[in-house]
Amino acid sequence: MANQIKTIGVLTSGGDAPGMNAAIRSVVRKAIANGVAVKGVKKGYQGLLNEEIVDMDRHSVSDIIQRGGTILGTARCSEFRTEEGQEKGAEICRKHGIDGLVVIGGDGSYRGAQELSRHGINTVGIPGTIDLDIACTDYTIGFDTAINTAMSAIDKVRDTSSSHERCSIIEVMGRNAGYIALWCGIANGAEDILLPEKYDYNEQNIINNIINNRKRGKTHHIIINAEGIGHSTSMARRIEAATGIETRATILGYMQRGGNPTCKDRFYASVMGAYAADILCQGKSNRVVAYRKGEFTDFDIEEALAMKKDIPEYQYEVSRVLAQ
Repeated sequence: MANQIKTIGVLTSGGDAPGMNAAIRSVVRKAIANGVAVKGVKKGYQGLLNEEIVDMDRHSVSDIIQRGGTILGTARCSEFRTEEGQEKGAEICRKHGIDGLVVIGGDGSYRGAQELSRHGINTVGIPGTIDLDIACTDYTIGFDTAINTAMSAIDKVRDTSSSHERCSIIEVMGRNAGYIALWCGIANGAEDILLPEKYDYNEQNIINNIINNRKRGKTHHIIINAEGIGHSTSMARRIEAATGIETRATILGYMQRGGNPTCKDRFYASVMGAYAADILCQGKSNRVVAYRKGEFTDFDIEEALAMKKDIPEYQYEVSRVLAQ
C-alpha cells in the first residue's frame, strides 16, 4: 500500500488553533521519512480550488513549532460545500499528483475531507480546534493554549474587579461548546459559569446570586460567559441596574486563538501529525486521528461525525459546588 502513495498534501481549514504549525511540521517530516513527497495547500479548501499549492521539505517547516496560527493560512470556502466544488478539488489534487490529503481542522473541515474521499482522494483529518468539541477525541489541538491564555487574562480582570468591588462578566470563545468557559470557570474560581449546553437564560438567578454573595461579604463577582450565549455588554447593564453594583463586561475574543502553543499542544499536534502521515502512507482513507482513553487512534470520518459530545455532568456539578 505504501508504494501507491507518492505525494501527500496538507492543509489547515476553519478557525486557526495554536499547535497547527506543529502538526504541519510533523506531517511533512514524517512523510518525508517514509519516502513520500509533500505539498502544502495554502488557505484551506479555498486555496485548493485556487491551486495555491507549494512543494514542502524539511526546511519548509523549520522554526515553526513554537509559532501560533498556521503558516499555510486558512479561509472559509462556500464553493467547496457544493458538488461542483468538491469535484474540482479532487481533480486539482490529481492534477498536482496528490494521492492523499491531511486536513487539520474541526467538524466542518472533516466534512470536506469526507467528500474528497468520496471523489477518490485519500484523506485523514487531525482535530485542530480550540473548542474541544469533536466527539471522537478527548483532546483537540489548540485547546490547552486557549484555556491558558484565557485563564491568565481572567486573573488580571479579577484583580481590578476586586479592587473596585465590581461584578465582571468575561466572555470566552465557544459558540456551541462550553468547554473553555467550564475549564476557566473552575480554574479562575468564577461565581457563575454560563454554558451553551446548560444555561437556562434565567438572569434573575444570577442577580440573586450576586446580591446574596455581597450580603455574605464577597466584594466582587466573576461571571464566565461563553460566546454562544453572548450579549455580555447588555447583560452587564441589566445586572448593574438590578443590583446597584458596578458591572463591566470584557470580551476576550480572538486573542484566545493566538499565541505560542503550550508544550501539551505541541506534543499532541506532533504525534497526531506523524500518525496521520503514517496511516495515509499505508493507504488508509476517510479517517480521523484521535486521542481517546490515553491512546492515539483513528476513526472512520462518518463514525466520528455521528458521535455526540456533551459537558460531563460531574465536572459541571463540581463547578457549581466550588462557586458557592
